[in-house]
Amino acid sequence: MSAPDPQLAIARYRAHAAGYDATAARTMGLRRRTVARLALQPGQTVLDVACGTGLSFPLLQSGVGETGRVIGIELSPEMLALARERCAREGWRNLTLIESAVETAEIPAPVDAILLNFTHDVLRSPQALARIFAAARPGARVAVAGMKLAPWWLAPLNPIVRAQARPYMTTFEGLARPWDLLEAYLEHFERESVLFGTGYIGWGIVGGSGLQAAIPHRAADGAATARRG
Repeated sequence: MSAPDPQLAIARYRAHAAGYDATAARTMGLRRRTVARLALQPGQTVLDVACGTGLSFPLLQSGVGETGRVIGIELSPEMLALARERCAREGWRNLTLIESAVETAEIPAPVDAILLNFTHDVLRSPQALARIFAAARPGARVAVAGMKLAPWWLAPLNPIVRAQARPYMTTFEGLARPWDLLEAYLEHFERESVLFGTGYIGWGIVGGSGLQAAIPHRAADGAATARRG
């Protein structure tokens, strides 16, 4: 199982950025359900990790209102260019876009809510998670969604899952439980299966003292992974 490959991700999203919104239309209902789990309030700051073309921005803007703030981080220049066009078209002035790998992003802190919608590579990067949660306010709400391997009784579906996932992730490592590294940062984590067991939605609250313990632990794990690579 390989670690996420940022350069491969950039190349893949360059190839299908122009058609991304059309392909993502089939999961818009799932996106809405995931954002709803953030229970956003006017004036809050929400972080959209791997924001892509900004498909979640209207939902996030609706939650935080004009007095709130939306921060989007995206690795792909082509995807972020489309997000910028969306922001200009809508006239949003409270939205900050950051073109960067999450592992090295300068995230304005603190944030009150974090969205991780179909961001498998980020979820499998301990360094990325450490960077995200270093900017999170204790008690911040987190919502996550994505693809996963089917349960054992539906295992024949897994080749289809991998084929559908391949354009959007560079590693299948952890695909049975994509959320397991994330759980270390959260209290009261809950999840539900969707898409006949080949997808999931999860939600939870950022811990306080447990969060501070998790950050160096995960960073150390990431350094060990890098050395093994």
